Amino acid sequence: MKILLINGSPKGKTSNSLRLAYSFIEGVRQEAEKKEEVTLDELHVASLRIGACRGCFVCWKNTPGVCCMRDDMQMVIEKELQADLIVWSFPLYYFNVPGMLKNLIDRQLPMNLPFMSENTSGYGSGSHESRYEMKGKRHVLISTCGFYSAAGNYDSVRQMFNHFLGKDNYASIFCGQGELFKIKELSAKTDEYLGFVRTAGQEFARGKISEESQEKLQRLLFPKETFEKMADASWGINKSTGEKKTQDLIFTEQMALLYNKDSYDGKDRVLEMHYTDLNTSYQILLGKDGSKVYTDGSLTATTRIDTPFEVWAAISKGELDGSEALGKQMYSVNGDFSLMMNWDKFFGASTSAQADSKGSSTAQSSTEESGGKNALRRPSMTTMLIPWITFWVAVAINPVIGAIISLGVCALIPLIMGKHRFVIWDKLSLALVAGLSAAANITGKGDLVTNAGYIVFGLLWLISCLVKEPLCATYVKYDYKGDYAMKNPLFMKTNYIIAGCWGCLYILTAVWTYFLRAAGLGNWLFIINNAVPILMGAFTVWFVKWYPAKLARGKKH
Repeated sequence: MKILLINGSPKGKTSNSLRLAYSFIEGVRQEAEKKEEVTLDELHVASLRIGACRGCFVCWKNTPGVCCMRDDMQMVIEKELQADLIVWSFPLYYFNVPGMLKNLIDRQLPMNLPFMSENTSGYGSGSHESRYEMKGKRHVLISTCGFYSAAGNYDSVRQMFNHFLGKDNYASIFCGQGELFKIKELSAKTDEYLGFVRTAGQEFARGKISEESQEKLQRLLFPKETFEKMADASWGINKSTGEKKTQDLIFTEQMALLYNKDSYDGKDRVLEMHYTDLNTSYQILLGKDGSKVYTDGSLTATTRIDTPFEVWAAISKGELDGSEALGKQMYSVNGDFSLMMNWDKFFGASTSAQADSKGSSTAQSSTEESGGKNALRRPSMTTMLIPWITFWVAVAINPVIGAIISLGVCALIPLIMGKHRFVIWDKLSLALVAGLSAAANITGKGDLVTNAGYIVFGLLWLISCLVKEPLCATYVKYDYKGDYAMKNPLFMKTNYIIAGCWGCLYILTAVWTYFLRAAGLGNWLFIINNAVPILMGAFTVWFVKWYPAKLARGKKH
């Protein structure tokens, strides 16, 4: 398959529409290459010499099929004739194609014969037959516009292409809010849309774009009201006074417009952005009716972020990870830290500026869950805990029979938890519990072996503090961007401390268990050894909220 991409944007390779075209072609290539070789030829009209048609008809009368003007148009025609698929990429300019692309379209006149013919295109009242055999060629129109929606804005474009390609003898992807595709801060939204375009390309290569994909391609990136406010704010001009706004105010207003009012939980929040290098502060009221920026400092902040402007701008563009930057104390957070923990909830999946937000796993971290029916799920701490709990309970009751039960559970765990990916701590736990169970079965000394189990389990936690990934982090990192969480100092410090605390707890459990048994108070152990881990669990839940917030406050000045 030979694909010809005609980029009709005056912006050349920086065109927003071109990003959609590339995604579409990528989809076509992925599907078509299963059957045939695919080649791509690109023509960027802004870089070509194509003059306006003179209407002299020399290409019909004197030199049939050849224009009298010696520029790049003859080369364009030759490439059109060779192509199997022509992708027309362009922005909407004054409700039609840009002037330079219109020149190219006008200059296609040599491709037609001068004689009147019966109109078979299904559109218009007159026709000229093609000079060349054009059957089998496919066309796709891809365009973005600056309105909130493409609906109702491409009438003249469709009419023009209906005339020379035939009524609806082409596919089209028309997208509103086109300027958003160049804004890195909105990449989560725009990348999702580009994924829809890529899928459409795959479907087109198989035959046609499905109705489901067409529906997705017509979805608005942002609601009309939000987009139009963002568009107005982007000019940086006060609508009432005409005065120019500062860059940091423009940035803050646009960030505020990303607020998702559906996330409102009955509590008004005031986010104060203090740009330390500029010594400016703005307050964003987040309420049930939306957001509003205050420049007079009249509100009481519930969450305050102290940051250099360039740092926060880099975070918003995805050039710097927000959680990693917070861990390195490149900025600080005071007040209600829950706003940072739930940044995606309040501001949508539009920036990566959350300090430690949950539920936004990267592609790398969610591979196990998105790889199809046979893919393994994320690791589960249950896989590690079941053998230990079974061992302590069963062997304590009867060392011989309990050991057999524990060994049976170790053998069944791969089946019971087989849908989850096993990690090193799961494998070590199975091996260690199996070894301890065998020792209990051979010696019959349940008390001694279960006590040794507490020491071994505690050492497992403590040893994990000496490696790159502490035990608890291996399981919970998937709630904090997966492997990317390993770069987050807040996340790592918190998990090292938690792992150390659990390790010390079980070493101490072995100590008091020994002495209580020696003192004849072994009957109390069932209550104590179950109550203490529950209390430690409650402490863990509290600590993972308190400690990151404490670190986020940064150094006191």
